[in-house]
Amino acid sequence: MPSSGPVSAFAALHHRDEPLLLPNAWDHASAVALAGQGFPAIGTTSLGVAAAVGLPDGTAATRDQTLQLALNLGTEDFLLSVDAEGGFSEDPYRVGEFARELSVVGAVGINLEDGDSEGGLGPTRLHAAKIAAVKAAAPGLFVNARTDTHWLGDRRSPAPLRDTLARLDAYQQAGADGVFVPGLTDPERIATLVRHLDVPLNILYSPTGPTVARLGDLGVRRVSLGSLLYRRALGAAVAALTDIRAGRVPEGEAPSYEEVVALGHQRHGVVTTPDRISRPEPASP
Repeated sequence: MPSSGPVSAFAALHHRDEPLLLPNAWDHASAVALAGQGFPAIGTTSLGVAAAVGLPDGTAATRDQTLQLALNLGTEDFLLSVDAEGGFSEDPYRVGEFARELSVVGAVGINLEDGDSEGGLGPTRLHAAKIAAVKAAAPGLFVNARTDTHWLGDRRSPAPLRDTLARLDAYQQAGADGVFVPGLTDPERIATLVRHLDVPLNILYSPTGPTVARLGDLGVRRVSLGSLLYRRALGAAVAALTDIRAGRVPEGEAPSYEEVVALGHQRHGVVTTPDRISRPEPASP
């Protein structure tokens, strides 16, 4: 892919003065609605994809569903990064082939995690091999290498900062374009990682952690929302139903039927601009 293409455009979003705020979608409508707020890039959430079809997250059970979602979103105007769990295989070659398929359907980024299906950390060498396989099979794909040393907590990683540094070193050397440390919210530790790294650092936003602006000041170059928006959407639906059952008018606003239909029209080349959902608004993603 030419250096002026969408992959390099996605990489460039990680090298600006402010961090890339990456919303995570779970279907076509959510992705288009989020992009309509002015965000140039959209990620997917593995939890949302798995929960939508009644499968467990993080167990390599949703390879086909993840690829189908990428196929549905890969031709949209926004840049697409796909949460691929651990690549849906322990065989680096098969992970590379999956990444190649994602690239073919239009994805420009992939998120690969080193947690295993048993709730622990997988071998560093294996994850590095997966990263190298992806770069060999789809050289233009932006690989965001995730380590779960902090996400799993001290119970699984007694020295999370030391383990994180060692793993991230290996992942950088394997060819990762960026690294992701979900569960890390301590500003001092974040700053330590930034000073140590040669590639952009991605942090998972937490309502109890630093703001996006503060993360940017610390040197973080990408802030993901993970499954937060999906979980908030589920929570809003249940809250609305509870209000209706109790005889109350649900709080908050909901898009109209026509506005949601218009999101699908965009996929088929119909130019629509619903008032609330998809009109771009000033944003600093």
